[in-house]
Amino acid sequence: MTHQPDHAIDGAGFATLSVASILAESAVRHADRTAFHFAGAGLSYRDLWDQTRAYAGALRARGVARGDRVAMLVPNVPDFARVYYAVLSLGAIVVPVHLLFKADEIAHVLRDSGADLLVAAAPLLTEAAPAAAAAGVPVVTVLLPADAGVDLPRLEAEAATATPIARHEPAGPLDAATILYTSGTTGTPKGAVGSHLSIVEQVHTTLIDAFDLRADDVVFGGLPLFHTFGQTAVMNIALRVGASVILLPRFDADEALHLMVGLGATVFTAVPTMYVGMLEAARRSDARPPLRYAVSGGAALPVAVLESFHDAFGADVHEGYGLTETAPTVSSNPLREPIRPGTVGRALWGVDVAVADPEIEDAVALLDEPGDLGEIVVRGHNLFKGYLGRADASAAAVVDGWFRTGDLGTYVDGVLTIVDRKKDMIVRSGYNVYPTEVEAVLARHPAIAVATVFGVADDVRGQEVHAAVVPHDGVVLDEAEVIAFVRERLAAYKYPRVVHVLPELPLGSSGKVLKRDLVAQFTPVH
Repeated sequence: MTHQPDHAIDGAGFATLSVASILAESAVRHADRTAFHFAGAGLSYRDLWDQTRAYAGALRARGVARGDRVAMLVPNVPDFARVYYAVLSLGAIVVPVHLLFKADEIAHVLRDSGADLLVAAAPLLTEAAPAAAAAGVPVVTVLLPADAGVDLPRLEAEAATATPIARHEPAGPLDAATILYTSGTTGTPKGAVGSHLSIVEQVHTTLIDAFDLRADDVVFGGLPLFHTFGQTAVMNIALRVGASVILLPRFDADEALHLMVGLGATVFTAVPTMYVGMLEAARRSDARPPLRYAVSGGAALPVAVLESFHDAFGADVHEGYGLTETAPTVSSNPLREPIRPGTVGRALWGVDVAVADPEIEDAVALLDEPGDLGEIVVRGHNLFKGYLGRADASAAAVVDGWFRTGDLGTYVDGVLTIVDRKKDMIVRSGYNVYPTEVEAVLARHPAIAVATVFGVADDVRGQEVHAAVVPHDGVVLDEAEVIAFVRERLAAYKYPRVVHVLPELPLGSSGKVLKRDLVAQFTPVH
């Protein structure tokens, strides 16, 4: 049968949904509760929304309107939320920029996103100002002292004289809300476009099925807010329920422990390197916060670290899995079930997960046998809208309706286990070596604080297995002994033949180990 097109069926409809409503409605429901703890003071939901409405008024006076793109380079301070929700409340699109990007990288983001304005924090102007000039994008600052002598407009001053918005603008559920740039580990960073629906539904499904977050919880917010993990899994989720967030602009384990104890943190959400740092801090202090549980994501958490954190802090660690393109969470170990160490738990409600043949590029061929190892593919309400201006990359990433994650894993009885990144897998003498398996063994070495494993090109083996390890404070590590430790516990083709003892590992600002930097550092020059 053939039906004539009808606007009520074929049109966009009249439903509205905005990420800005997360703060706007909590400002009514939880007006006097503390939204943020920062620099020794608390900021209430009412005051945060009032300040955000004033920022939005100032941005509106500058001409920012529905569909405009506003880039922001702001650290983990209350101004991040003020700018983020102000932009969204105008129906505009927010473009958070990686804090460690240099001027050329920032300029690429500004050009690629079509940014109409850049809001930059004063401490980041050294890179931001020349980037904006090169891209021809106007700049407005936050955190710039009035007497700094810098000839740039201050958003705080403009907000003080602007007419605050009365309410946030409605948006269509599938309208673009964010453009988040991938880390660029496989080339130039791409802008992943997220919708209001994917972000808000992510918040709600997580709160219903995964985590028991309450208005009286105090959440540690050390994850960078420009990144999807901190942005949604900490800020958006916490503000939705009226909880408090401890903001820490730069992660320092001792300072984090001090703040968490003093402010009574009940939830710790972090990446694995932060867990390692907290364990080191716990060796130096007997003080402990009243944690109810902890959440880990961003990279594989070695089981040994999970167990050690539980022993030191008395809190289960619920590991999850996600990507920028999936808003971000795909799965997690839910709070109402016993944790399954070594797995990333169950898919969120409405998120479909499967395992596909990783060798077939132009189609998704699902593997049906339980325990089959393949590429994790995902579909559901959490998927992004595509890569900005990159239809080719979008088509390669979403095949037959499934998003190809590039991660290898198994999916058995509804429980997902990530084995490794497809690109991180090491092929030594024809055998596949998964770095996370080797890292899990190294994490059990009593003298090692943190370790990572990577492949280095080798003329004989194709690739050789290397490990970079950081010892506990004051401990001297012997490379040969470390190799022997792993050799006793893994097959001959898996153990690292080369161990590098380093004072620290190279980290991105999201806390992930930059393996590509180690590969470059330790690849022999012929």
